[in-house]
Amino acid sequence: MNADNKEETETIQRIAARVIATHPAGRNLVLIGGFRYRFLDESVRASDDIDYHWAGDLEQKQLELVALLSRVLLPEIRRKLQYEGNVNPHIGPDAESPAVRTVDLAFWQQAVPDSRIEIPIELTRIVCADPITVRTAGGTIYPTVSEADMVESKVIAVFNRRELQHRDIVDLFLFQNRLLPGSGQRLAVKLRTLNISVAGVQERIADFGQHAGYHARAVQVIIDTQLDSPSAAQVNDAGGGRMVLETSLAVLKRLILPDGEGVK
Repeated sequence: MNADNKEETETIQRIAARVIATHPAGRNLVLIGGFRYRFLDESVRASDDIDYHWAGDLEQKQLELVALLSRVLLPEIRRKLQYEGNVNPHIGPDAESPAVRTVDLAFWQQAVPDSRIEIPIELTRIVCADPITVRTAGGTIYPTVSEADMVESKVIAVFNRRELQHRDIVDLFLFQNRLLPGSGQRLAVKLRTLNISVAGVQERIADFGQHAGYHARAVQVIIDTQLDSPSAAQVNDAGGGRMVLETSLAVLKRLILPDGEGVK
């Protein structure tokens, strides 16, 4: 996220989430991910995308959102913030993934250098152990997942993403208190449902140890660029990226490999 555009980015994210939540195309779209934590839980980490869980046809919902946001969001952003914009289905080598569909939002101010803001909206599916719930903000109702499913989804993401995203490590650190006493058993079921192998889990955990310096530096980048400044300073005073990595890794090992029983 461009630091100079951080405030505008978050304003647009909130407007986009409200538009989606208050129109038929957004019915039963379930808010998840880092933006959900930022928006509904006042997380100290800013997110540069918006994630939704959708149990239906991902491609159809992607096209519905493109139409909705083009019709409703773009004029509202132009009127309120004086940003031009466009909305498109994501294209590229990963655009046909059966697990994810993305809507690309882009906004800019005419003749203003470096004003471009890009916000991907990702539609995916996560495994939930609890019923979908709702939260409210500013009088708007937002479908979302339970607190346990949210933080467990961050654990799953560590092992399920082809390329590790270190923001998942930071979010696990920030919201580890929302894990349940039974989260280890719940995660074992979720990992089996997703066909995530024992070998794959062990390989990723081993990689954290073998390349700890690299992972700590990558976590540090998230701390320095995505955490609010006062919180980043406090985390850095306590050990920074290495401390966050070690804390989250201990949580992962406790949940996933307790006496070798976490994954079967």
